[in-house]
Amino acid sequence: MNLKQLAQSLGLSPTTVSRALNGYPEVSEATRARVIEAARRHDYRPNTRAKSLATGRAMSIAHVIPVSNRHEIVNPVFADFIAGAGETYVKAGYEMVLSVVNDGDEARMYQDLRNRGSVDGVIVHGPRAADPRIEMLHRIGLPFVVHGRATGCEVPYSWLDINNRRAFQRATDFLLDLGHRRIGLVNGVEWMDYAIRRRTGYLEALAARGLAVDGNLIYSGEMTETNGYRAARHMLALPDPPTAILTSSMISAIGVRRAAWADGLDLGRDLSLITHDDELSYLRNGDEVPIFTATRSSVRTAGRMTAEMLLGIIASEAEAPQTRLLEADLIIGQSTGPAPAGPHSSGQQPHQEHA
Repeated sequence: MNLKQLAQSLGLSPTTVSRALNGYPEVSEATRARVIEAARRHDYRPNTRAKSLATGRAMSIAHVIPVSNRHEIVNPVFADFIAGAGETYVKAGYEMVLSVVNDGDEARMYQDLRNRGSVDGVIVHGPRAADPRIEMLHRIGLPFVVHGRATGCEVPYSWLDINNRRAFQRATDFLLDLGHRRIGLVNGVEWMDYAIRRRTGYLEALAARGLAVDGNLIYSGEMTETNGYRAARHMLALPDPPTAILTSSMISAIGVRRAAWADGLDLGRDLSLITHDDELSYLRNGDEVPIFTATRSSVRTAGRMTAEMLLGIIASEAEAPQTRLLEADLIIGQSTGPAPAGPHSSGQQPHQEHA
């Protein structure tokens, strides 16, 4: 069914149907709902090229993916983010353009996309501290939204992020309330913005209790199962090992669990573990009862909301940056419990910082 046939079946003009499907404000909500329901019922899909000609837009959004051995985009949470964003694009009649480039070619790719007019905007992934991509995109005038934030960036920009600092502060506080005083942190690559904020939340919680920092209990690196395993094995082999560990990824947490089992430790009794859980559709944190206690947020929801934000900016041609900060939930699972009896369970302070 084409647009003209859909309009005839509704007794409306093609112009009214087109405006209803494209969100024009002069169409009443009742008419819009009627048109959308009819389009769904008849499986109507607008012709993207015709829509592009009518709106003067490319009707596509770019996601530029750099290939690197040290980049958090290799983390599989990206797939769920893309799925959420894709849901939004389909509803709005937009297409997604994925461009895989070498790290050194990323800036050129953004410039090429702008020069060709092949996309209406981009979503920026994996922001780093003082990320240079933000200033560059601002300068060339290509609409964009950052998934995350960039510490130290002075240019105003639109972003959607979770409150990473607050999430890890709450997680650390939870462990401290259980009596833990030796708490390890297995973090992501620390020039990534989210990792900076998670470490800050962890350190602030320790400082608020008057506890010093032991650099031997802090690890940063790619969030892989192997790195989680290696970091935990190192920490657990210390003369004064941690009684609890925080990880920035459930994949890392699986590695920590393997290390605990290798040492004959039971999670929740001998070693407590809290992870960040992106509520992945293909890597669930247990069934009815979570395996891991976790700071939880849905990356699929974040993808959907980030895409909605960008399409809104494009439609309104808004110049003022839009921002949205989401809070993570603290979900209690089977991996945490009171600190086991030991020299630090009574509140004794750990060794002074030496990192």
